[in-house]
Amino acid sequence: MATKTVGILTGGGDCPGLNAVIRAAVRKGISHYDYRFRGIQKGWKGMMECLWEPLGHEEVSGILPKGGTILGTSRTNPYKTDDGGEIVIENIKRMKLDALIAIGGDDTLSVAHRLAEGGAPVVGVPKTIDNDISNTDFTFGFDTAVNIVTEAIDRIHTTAESHNRVMVVEVMGRHSGWIAVHAGIAGGADLILIPEHKMAIEDIVNTIKMRHERGKDFSIVVVAEGTTFDSSKHVVQESGTDEFGHVKLGGVGQLVSDVIEKETGFETRVTVLGHLQRGGTPTAFDRVLGTRYGIAAVDLVQAEDWGKMVALQGNEIKSIPLEQAIGDLKMVGDELYDIARVFFG
Repeated sequence: MATKTVGILTGGGDCPGLNAVIRAAVRKGISHYDYRFRGIQKGWKGMMECLWEPLGHEEVSGILPKGGTILGTSRTNPYKTDDGGEIVIENIKRMKLDALIAIGGDDTLSVAHRLAEGGAPVVGVPKTIDNDISNTDFTFGFDTAVNIVTEAIDRIHTTAESHNRVMVVEVMGRHSGWIAVHAGIAGGADLILIPEHKMAIEDIVNTIKMRHERGKDFSIVVVAEGTTFDSSKHVVQESGTDEFGHVKLGGVGQLVSDVIEKETGFETRVTVLGHLQRGGTPTAFDRVLGTRYGIAAVDLVQAEDWGKMVALQGNEIKSIPLEQAIGDLKMVGDELYDIARVFFG
């Protein structure tokens, strides 16, 4: 049997653990199946423009603890152009790829799904620090982000107490508040605001006032960037959208800070953690999860089980159709948020 050549790409935002997936896929693919690998540069942009580099033992040596992705990434959407899908399928042939492993979030996997429907030999690996991909319990990068945010909240606590301030911490979470809730609970936040559970401005203000009335002269408020209020409009940094139609969020923390200070008179400050949350070295959990995903993805390639995505369900790695992973995002449910509510105020 001829040796298979497998492409690997990383799309969307960078994320701790991407290199663990790449390393595991390459190591098992070479040692167990005698595969050759080509690293597609800059995500779907690389598939549109035939940008690739060889991937072997030397290229993946030492990358396990590194954050980001050695392949580079982009938010390119091939289907923004009428013939984008056809170009990608044609380039799979031009690059002589027998399979393509696409590592990414909902947008990247949506492209992978459309390509697989068109007959392309594609499998997916779920990636997002937001942890909002359906039918997988966790995505790698999430644990790292939660740990970074928790440490930041711990540090902010000390300055909040010293200055008797309300401190607002804005974290990532476009559609869902998984990072905000997990880190907020772990860090002892006094109020957590997320997209799934709208809270009126007056309730936010009253919660802070109530806390101060019972003798606490500082508060920690964690807010996910995609949180909306009475207007139901996102707070954005600038106009325009990316190729998948997403606005550039930012500023909700400042909005909450301004309202609290105006309505309560308490000195309030905001900290926006931004890209700190997805930079740097991955946690042990994310390294292990990424490794498991990479190995499972190569096994899907070997089985020629196209159009599937690897997923963590319980403590087992499963494969599910890509169509089950995209479209409907996994949101924070009432049970977890009710646990957080116990500590509000």
